[in-house]
Amino acid sequence: MDRLISMKVFQKVIDEGGFAAAGRAMDISPAVVTRLVADLEDHLGTRLLNRTTRRVALTEAGESYLERVRGILQDIEEADGLVSSQTQELAGVLRLLAPPVLATHVLAPLVSGFRQTYPKILLDIEVASHRDPPIEEYDITLIGAKDSFDANVIARKVISTEAILLASPGYLRRRGTPTAPHDLLHHDILRLKPASGRNRQWRLLHADQPERFLDLEVRPVLWANHTDTLMHAALDGAGITSTTLELAAPLIDSGDLVRVLPPWITDRLTLYAALPSRKFIPRRTQVFLDYLTEQTRQRVGRAIAACSAC
Repeated sequence: MDRLISMKVFQKVIDEGGFAAAGRAMDISPAVVTRLVADLEDHLGTRLLNRTTRRVALTEAGESYLERVRGILQDIEEADGLVSSQTQELAGVLRLLAPPVLATHVLAPLVSGFRQTYPKILLDIEVASHRDPPIEEYDITLIGAKDSFDANVIARKVISTEAILLASPGYLRRRGTPTAPHDLLHHDILRLKPASGRNRQWRLLHADQPERFLDLEVRPVLWANHTDTLMHAALDGAGITSTTLELAAPLIDSGDLVRVLPPWITDRLTLYAALPSRKFIPRRTQVFLDYLTEQTRQRVGRAIAACSAC
């Protein structure tokens, strides 16, 4: 880097016609200009300038070197400009990574509106489940995690939400609406399979009283390791399931699913957008993060309003 600065100073001495003028143009002292040019000559092992009390003149080696230096500095300036424009311009490809459930219920509903607002930004969405997602390979990686999530990653919180109990209006008309947690023991439960196996206990948390919980010995009629399977089964009237507000928001808003047993929930979760670095975030990444956050919070807000109106 010092050599690059010395090259810039050397070129400026010639362009400005002297050491003092170059120092004024670059806002550094003439002594620093002199030292940097001398360091460059020492590195090259040759004199680049003939100095007199009136003027400086290029040596033969200096003329050859200056010609190459101008080309090098121009290439660097053009490269800086190209990268800077890609960082600032609202165009280019945005690479996203998300597990299937977040890709389907969070990303996909955003595509049309985002593309209408930013037509020059192209979306490349990779859908895959990773225990340790390769965050550094993507512009944004969506992660759904519990409140205790403390991974060593750079992540922006999109929304904190709750996993609520849901059923279709048809199921509730047929089987009745539970009014207390223990009523679930007499209903058809559709449950996400725990990572540790088929644990029959189902912990319910009271949303308004964080320390209050209840463990129920439920026997689900359906276990699945796929959230969409449970949601579609619930939509078809198969029973009561649980999922997060941001995933269920459109279905609650449309009335296809109804929240049951408020204010009881099954978990507290946070949606994060992980980034490969906190520095030099391209504007296309920033505007997508803003759009993702705004739209997701609006959807959840509508779902909460719809639940309150029930």
